[in-house]
Amino acid sequence: MTGVEVIAVIGVAVLVGTVLQRLSGTGVGLVVAPVLAIVLGPGIGVLITNMTTVVSGLLIMIAVFPRIDWRRYLLLAPASLLGAVPGAWLVGQLPAGWLSIILGAIVLIALVVTFSLPQLPYLRGRSSGWVAGVVGGFFNTTSGVAAPVMVVYSRVSRWDQGSFAATMQPVFMTFGAVSAVSKLAMGSVDTGAVAAGGANGLALGWLFAGIAVTVLLGIAVGGLLSKHVPLTTARTLAMVLAGLGGLGAIVRGTFDVVAG
Repeated sequence: MTGVEVIAVIGVAVLVGTVLQRLSGTGVGLVVAPVLAIVLGPGIGVLITNMTTVVSGLLIMIAVFPRIDWRRYLLLAPASLLGAVPGAWLVGQLPAGWLSIILGAIVLIALVVTFSLPQLPYLRGRSSGWVAGVVGGFFNTTSGVAAPVMVVYSRVSRWDQGSFAATMQPVFMTFGAVSAVSKLAMGSVDTGAVAAGGANGLALGWLFAGIAVTVLLGIAVGGLLSKHVPLTTARTLAMVLAGLGGLGAIVRGTFDVVAG
């Protein structure tokens, strides 16, 4: 793919993911991570996804600030570090092909779990939130996808959807920052080629400037659509797109492993 084609694919993925996240509280990681993993490779693709969720989480958080449950945020966000560090180590140890396969498998397994458990038990106390934060941090660091873990937690804790969708914005923002910093600090991802503009002709600075503009556009479009698109429809669409992306990542990873 040419540099222009890569930028176009990334732009569409970020736009769709941001619109869905504005509508349902999740979407950026689910949609963007598998697409970027296919286009750029799993290591740098997930890293850029992590950075994108920082931007999208921050900007959407401003729009939903009054509904954020900061008590739950303080339960989930700090725990993510305990999952991010081993996740960053694992990313640094695996070849790209196997990392793509694992990324796709995590996405698909998480989606299956999310949809196949009709009625989860009600778990009181803080332990379920702490576990969700640790597992979410690990998944977010290795695959860029923590949303299914958070959805399961919202079900077992009987979390109100409005508060959940709003609180996920600072949660995903923090998850993204923790994941990105952990991998950069541990040298888990080689960013040299992209930073120099050598990977598909992309320059990192211009890439993130474009992502920020696209996120703003997605928030605006999502705000308009929120009056017309049901929450369940937006969430289902996000899950379907994530599933297709997960399958694509597995296929790419399998080809890389066989070719290697």
